[in-house]
Amino acid sequence: MGLETILHRELQIINLGLEGFAESLREKGAAVTHVRWQPPARGDENLLSLLDKLK
Repeated sequence: MGLETILHRELQIINLGLEGFAESLREKGAAVTHVRWQPPARGDENLLSLLDKLK
């Protein structure tokens, strides 16, 4: 696939985390897939170390 082809394709966006970003893009007509994501254990280092021990 050449650069010219890529530049003229419809934009497809994957949004991770904040749904407000996806909503803003949809309002502008963009094709958006929103993924509800947050850091494992909500970023809590102590909880992360406990989870790592379960592996």
